Amino acid sequence: MANIASVSQAQISNRRQHLRRARRIKFFQALWRSLMVGGMASGLIWAITLPDWVIRQPEQIDIEGNEFLSTQAIRSLLPLSYPQSLLRVEPQAIAEVLEGAAPIATATVTRQLIPPGLTIQVQERQPVAIAPGIALAAQGQTQVTSEPGFLDERGVWMPQSSYHSLKANVELPTLQVRGQNEYYRPYWSQVYQVIHHSPVKVLEIDWRNPANLILKTELGNVHLGSDSSQLAEQLAVLDRMRQLPTHLQQSQIAYIDLKNPDRPVIQMRMPSETSEPDHD
Repeated sequence: MANIASVSQAQISNRRQHLRRARRIKFFQALWRSLMVGGMASGLIWAITLPDWVIRQPEQIDIEGNEFLSTQAIRSLLPLSYPQSLLRVEPQAIAEVLEGAAPIATATVTRQLIPPGLTIQVQERQPVAIAPGIALAAQGQTQVTSEPGFLDERGVWMPQSSYHSLKANVELPTLQVRGQNEYYRPYWSQVYQVIHHSPVKVLEIDWRNPANLILKTELGNVHLGSDSSQLAEQLAVLDRMRQLPTHLQQSQIAYIDLKNPDRPVIQMRMPSETSEPDHD
């Protein structure tokens, strides 16, 4: 009986020591967690009040990906006033403002704490053609702007004023487009790709008459009709007509009719018209 009692007492003593040790470990763990949370809170308060995390000038904003617009031009579009606390800057709001500017398709804004600043990655709309002013719908009314502009590959119209500050050595397009943007925009991407890869140089696209697309080319004016699906075939036929100037003077040709590419027609000028300058 004595042995049983002594063993039970030893087990109880060991258990008590184990519990005291476990409580001490839990106490120090809780203390460590409190110190860590307190330190993080203090660090956050310090970070928020740190005066050096401030954008004081536009040069602290890096612009990447711009090929046409200058860095200064993009910085001028930012909805920021200086000095500006870096932690109060809203990257998504800045990106939305930039994407609302016609020449910029997408923008990504990231904050940089050390050194304080912003990095803005942009993807621009590449201008591929010159277009006149277009009709704009505003509050149920149609307003017409006479300001010339540019088109990108998707037919998005961009005012010329948005390219007031270009990077050095940037060449703007020379291809001209005439007509109402709201009419030809659904067909623009397809038509532009064909013209862009055309073996015959196209100087102007005249879309003013929806029933007859007219191209001004190095071989003269070409009437194509309203079916843009056969444009590639029409331009291929036109390419095979390169020897035309050796047989006829270009001043004698009013236009080339390729509405039916299988039966091209050359419309000649009247004798009284050959001496007049070409106003087409």
